[in-house]
Amino acid sequence: MHQALWLLLETLGSLLATACVLRAYLNWLGFGARNPIGQFVIAITDWLVLPLRSLLPATRKNARSIDWASLLGALLLSVTLAIVWVLMFGGQRHAPAFGAVVLLAVFWLLKWTLWLLTVLVLLLAVLSWVNPHAPIAPTVDALTRPFLAPIRRVVPLVGGVDLSPLLLILIVQVLLTLLQSAMPSFMALAS
Repeated sequence: MHQALWLLLETLGSLLATACVLRAYLNWLGFGARNPIGQFVIAITDWLVLPLRSLLPATRKNARSIDWASLLGALLLSVTLAIVWVLMFGGQRHAPAFGAVVLLAVFWLLKWTLWLLTVLVLLLAVLSWVNPHAPIAPTVDALTRPFLAPIRRVVPLVGGVDLSPLLLILIVQVLLTLLQSAMPSFMALAS
């Protein structure tokens, strides 16, 4: 029963936290709500981000806006999930160190962000083959371009096919594997 409940909580929490990270990234790129992805992300995260925005307004740096409220919302969601995980599976009679819980939450947030990048790159690849003129295609392209551009400078087209999305997914998967191998030590610290 605990596993099923945890699956539901982790799925919901990770999706909301990832949406907050995506909202911050969209704001940093200067997109906001001018596209379907931005509208969706704002609609599902406003309940958390708007109250936090009164505490942490966005700051400008080189004409880019850092949305601290969205990033804090993502961190709060992941810390909440980490606390729930410790309460459900920690097996301790005393409270864990809060720093260890925050470290576990940051680890999860990094993992979810890497999965978000993987999904965006896969979506870009599918759209480029199926419907390159879809309304979300320019936004997905802009979201992935900073990660794909360095690879595209090094890896040439092979028979007219851009292999940079495949290489980026491979790099992200290696990073996820490295993070996953460190996960037991994070779990041990928090529990």
